[in-house]
Formats: sequence, structure tokens, C-alpha cells
Amino acid sequence: MPVFNWVALKPSQIDGTVFTELNDEKVLQELDMSDFEEQFKTKAQGPALDISALKAKATQKAPSKVTLMESNRAKNLAITLRKGGRSVQDICTAIETYDQQALSLDFLELLLRFLPTEYERTLIGKFEREQQPPEELSDEDQFMVRFSKIPRLAERMNVMIFLGSFGDTAQLLMPQLNAIIAASMSLKSSSKLRHILEIVLAFGNYMNSSKRGAAYGFRLQSLDALLEMKSTDRKQTLLHYLVRVIMEKYPELTGFHTELHFLDKAGTVSLDGVLQDVRSLQQGMELTRREFMRQDDSPVLKDFLKVNSEVMEKLQADSKTAKEAYESAVEYFGENPKTSPPTTFFPMFMRFIKAYKQAEQDIELWKKQEAAAKEAESSSPGSEQQPELPVQKARRQQMDMIAELKKRQMVKEPLIYEGKDGAIEDIISALKTVPFTARTGKRSSRLFCDVSFNEESPLSAEQPVPAGGQGPRQRQEAGGGAEPAGDAGHRAVTGAVPAAAAGQDRPPGAGGTAGCHSPSPGTVLEGQCPLRAAPAA
Repeated sequence: MPVFNWVALKPSQIDGTVFTELNDEKVLQELDMSDFEEQFKTKAQGPALDISALKAKATQKAPSKVTLMESNRAKNLAITLRKGGRSVQDICTAIETYDQQALSLDFLELLLRFLPTEYERTLIGKFEREQQPPEELSDEDQFMVRFSKIPRLAERMNVMIFLGSFGDTAQLLMPQLNAIIAASMSLKSSSKLRHILEIVLAFGNYMNSSKRGAAYGFRLQSLDALLEMKSTDRKQTLLHYLVRVIMEKYPELTGFHTELHFLDKAGTVSLDGVLQDVRSLQQGMELTRREFMRQDDSPVLKDFLKVNSEVMEKLQADSKTAKEAYESAVEYFGENPKTSPPTTFFPMFMRFIKAYKQAEQDIELWKKQEAAAKEAESSSPGSEQQPELPVQKARRQQMDMIAELKKRQMVKEPLIYEGKDGAIEDIISALKTVPFTARTGKRSSRLFCDVSFNEESPLSAEQPVPAGGQGPRQRQEAGGGAEPAGDAGHRAVTGAVPAAAAGQDRPPGAGGTAGCHSPSPGTVLEGQCPLRAAPAA
């Protein structure tokens, strides 16, 4: 037969549906399926199916035992009982006596899901009224019959679970409540934090007063904006500047975060969840007290209430204190307790503290770098402060070489002073022909060969400059320093440029640097100045 591609429902999905009222096996017994098989058989159909065998098989599918539970639920119960590893009687006895040692907390929580339903209790009652033998029931059904006989089964199960979990739950809730209380109270009582917020408010109003007007306060999320605003040079944030101001003007505020406690732990607490857990413990404690009042002969319940009643009272008091302290702190900083849980409120301060510490470290690092730079600058003068770079060294060597070449050129080619229209030759000729006349005044320490410096010489009068002409110096500058061959020869003989050629821009009688020095007194060389050669009068 071909396969009918339908979408089958799971056994857990048919409860309460129409399929629970249908019996398909009855239909197969009533109908003759041979014609159907002939009409819908496949080409590779094998031998004909024996209808009698099919009917016999349908008959065998009828359960041989009475079933009180849905099949899937019975399978899950069987798995749970195997995990417990105890007999039906031991399990039920432990529940009746609140024996925490016999049954683990995990097993009790699993078993709690199999409390008998009203429908199952009805089937169990019907089975007992018919006085059918228990052997006809499966192991799971037999457990369910015994399980349903325990008085106040649900209350006992919940009490046992409460007894097993109270200690661990209380130890888990107490630190969370204490963290909320400590963090809330430390925030509200910190005077340093208030002062820092005051500084932030002042800077904010200073920046916004011209555009938005002054503000009376700000939301705590605005603290994150201190890291987003940067200075003009983009080197520091507004928080860096505020920290620098606090360090310089308000140093007593630098350790403000030491006044705040347990912010990190309080920031991970779900206060609503903690308060709900405390209420659940309180309900469990009330249930335990009621069970103890119904049977005061239970030593387990008596000891538990004696030891843990005070713990429960402290939990209730701490939960109330935590709720009040947190709401007061949130409202104190202008937030709404309903929209600001601890997981949002406390992390805002944690981020601010972390950023503040980082800004302090940055500022200290910048100060050290500035101090090191100043120390390196003042340790040695000039370029000796730092090692010379290869590029700098090459440029320095190049400049030294150029300076050396210029110096050598100046030595080899001194400045040449040239007269106009043979003025130098005329002066030298006059010096050779005019007789020497002794000076009447005191002899100067350095004499010039220029006859114009001799007061008694007819050439002492200043030589006029031809009209429209240039003096020796001016013509030398205008001519670019070119020297005629004749002048070079005279200069080679005398060893210096005559003073008359260079004295156009000096007053008469002024000392000069170019003199004619004789090798020895009384000796006159060719072309030498006779004033130098003649002995003093």
C-alpha cells in the first residue's frame, strides 16, 4: 500500500480533542479492506494481505492491563522513579515524615509535577470501587494509587521543597539585599559626590546658558556625555578638564569614589526578583507553620521553625530596608524608581568612576611627559641636547664645506680697489717724483702711502672726483670687482692698495689698514713708499 502523507499529532497534543473519543481499531474490524487494497495497491504489490490476520492483530492491540494515566505521562513518571532509586513505599513514607535525607531536593521537584490530577483520582476511585486486583495495573499506576493516598500531598511536597531550599535561598538573597542597602546609602550620603555633581552642573550651565538657559539639574545619563565632548585641539575631553580643575582647585574631592560601596554588586541585582523571592520564602514559612499546627508531633518541622524563624524575619526587614533605601536614592538623584532598576541606576555611577580614574591616569602621564621634555631641553644647550640625525649631520657638513670654500676664495682673491681713468697710476708716479718732507707733528703709529695724508705735500689737497664720475670704491662695486692688469701689477709691487684709492669715503688723517711696510729700516725697495723708507727727522 502507498504511504499517506499526513501530519500526525503527538500524544501530548490530543488531550481534550475529538481524537480521544475515536476508535480506529473498531472501524478496521467492521470494514472489508480487500477492495480498498485492490484499488490503491502499488505496482510492486506483494502477496495479498490476510485480513483475518489483520483483525487478529487489531484485537491483540487491546491493552491487557487497566491504564489510569496517559501513556506519555506514565513514561515520564517511570523515568523519574528510576532516578529516585527507591521503592514506592519508601518514597511515600519519606514524604509523610518529611524525611529530607531520604529524598533529594531535585527528585522532589521532579516528583511535584506528577501530583494526581482530578481525572486520575476519578479513575483510581473507580478502579478501587470495582475491587479489581492491583496486579492489573502497571508499576506507574500502582505508584500513583499509593501516591494519591498521602493526606495533603501537595502541601507536604511544597513544605519538603521549602525545607530543602530555604537555607541556600536565604544565603543567596542576604548579600544582594545588603549590597542594595550599602550602595544606595553611600550614594546618598557622599558629600564629595554631591560637590562633583555641583561642578558638572556649573560647567554645563556655563556652556548652555546662552543657548538653552540655565538648568537646575541633569539626568545621570548626562555623565556619559562628559566623555563625548572634546576640546578644540581634540587632545582631551571635558571630563579631563574637569578632573584637572578638581585636582588643582578641589584636591579634597579626588578620592570621592572611596565613599561609595558595593556599586558593582548592587548593579547586578534584580531588586524586583529579590523581593519576589523573599515573598515566596515568607509564603513557604507560613505554609510550614500551618502544617506544624495540624500535626505538632513532627520534630522536623518543629526544629526548622525554631532555627529559621529569626532568619526569615531578618530577610523581611532587610528587603523592606533595601526597597526604601533604593527608592530614596533614585529619587534623590532625580530618577524614577519604576523606570530605573538597579541594573541601570548603579552602572551609571560605575562608568563615571571608571572614566574619572582613567582621566586621572592620563593627566598624570601627560605631566610626566611634559616634565621629561623640559628636563631634556634644559640638560644640555643647543644641538647637544639630542643625538644629531643623519640628515642634520649631512646638512651641517655641507654648510661647513661651503663656508670653508668661501674662506679660501677670500684669501686667494682679496678685494680689489680700482681708480678711475688711471688714478692709481698717477698717485704712484707722484709718490715716486715728489721729494720727502718730514712731518712737523707727532708721527702716527701707522702711516699711509697716500700723499694726501702729508700736510706739507702739495698733493695734500683732496683730489677732486671728475664730474659725473665715480670714486674708486664706487667704481669697484659697480664693476663687480674686476681688476685691470696694470693695477694688479702695482699692487703686487707695493703689497697694498694706496690709501688715496681707498680713502674716498674716509676723512683725512684717519688711520688705515693698508700700509707699505719695508723689510728693514733705511731700505727702499722698488715701488716702495719713500715715507716709510726715509729715517725720521
